[in-house]
Amino acid sequence: MDSREKMLDQLGKEPGDQGKSSDSSATTATKKNNEGKMTASKNPTSPESSGVAVAGQAMELGRGLDIGTANIICAVQDGNGEISVKSERNAFLDIQADVHSKGMLTKLKVPYVVHENKLIVIGDSAFELANIFNRPTRRPMHDGLISPAEVDALPMIRLIIEKTLGQPQEKGEYVYFSVPAESIDCDNNIVYHQGLFEGMLAKMDYTPRTINEGHAVVFAELAESDFTGIGISCGGGMFNVCVSWKTIPTLSFSISRGGDWIDKNVAEVLGIPTSRATFIKESGINITAPKNREEEAVSIYYRNLISYTLDNVKRQFESSNGMPNFSSPVPVVFAGGTSKIGGFDELVQQEFKKIDFPIPVSRVFVADEPLHSVARGCLVAAAIGE
Repeated sequence: MDSREKMLDQLGKEPGDQGKSSDSSATTATKKNNEGKMTASKNPTSPESSGVAVAGQAMELGRGLDIGTANIICAVQDGNGEISVKSERNAFLDIQADVHSKGMLTKLKVPYVVHENKLIVIGDSAFELANIFNRPTRRPMHDGLISPAEVDALPMIRLIIEKTLGQPQEKGEYVYFSVPAESIDCDNNIVYHQGLFEGMLAKMDYTPRTINEGHAVVFAELAESDFTGIGISCGGGMFNVCVSWKTIPTLSFSISRGGDWIDKNVAEVLGIPTSRATFIKESGINITAPKNREEEAVSIYYRNLISYTLDNVKRQFESSNGMPNFSSPVPVVFAGGTSKIGGFDELVQQEFKKIDFPIPVSRVFVADEPLHSVARGCLVAAAIGE
């Protein structure tokens, strides 16, 4: 069985059979050497980490990397066809570099880097500490692209990617990474964003290739329909949409609203920090049955965002030339971290019934493991493209 056959066979399994998801924290602290470069030094309280690779286990060449506004996620496949996934928050937190702070982080087994006389906590640990200290995290990306306002964006996001992706098994190993499509409701510079990460991954000795986020969702979730249908990636910075016919993307675009847009608006109307709004959204609530004012605010903005997305998908279908004539109804699948919340599927069904969609649709559903879909789709692209 070749790489593509193994991958498609794996995608047909139940989520519980798709390999274990590894979300373990990084286990090294990093400091500057005399040349000012970042170097890793072992944290005596933790074992060493090596990205997603499992010690003593042969991995298939080729990796999938979802570079999202909220999360960085990597997917790899071992020789038995099992898929392993590792994720980290795409965020960091700066702390004063004093003896007390270093001692606290060491005691809590929190990994950190030393950067310009600050202790920098990256990834999931940064988000957890931000909620403890009631501080906002710093974000390398904004609205789906590298943030022009964050001066430390590039060195920090490289550290997060290195922690998640690990080193290539051999020089030139392919990594397919996600990129957003051009937005229909704002101006964005995809070319610069894509070029930055191509250069970064090449310096890590990978051979980088790109795939649109929505297209990656199609690869991950629509194998049973011969990769024909509509994939919608619901990210932190934007929603990406791809219409695919037998693996070929016929229409791709993005919408400049996502999970961060919800957090920002909920924080404003409730008068709370954005990190608190994010915590509420991710605390296991159901947006079809809000229990208090905070959850009601989250539900209102989710419904608005879903309606806005479906309306724009409909408009693009009606105004675009060269769309394929689908011979049978096609599926529409939602994925991405913003679609993980309880009740999202039901809210989508409610809003979809309100519009007169221009093509027949067989079903509308949310992926079983929405947070991992884009990374897994990138991995499928890597297996096919080898």
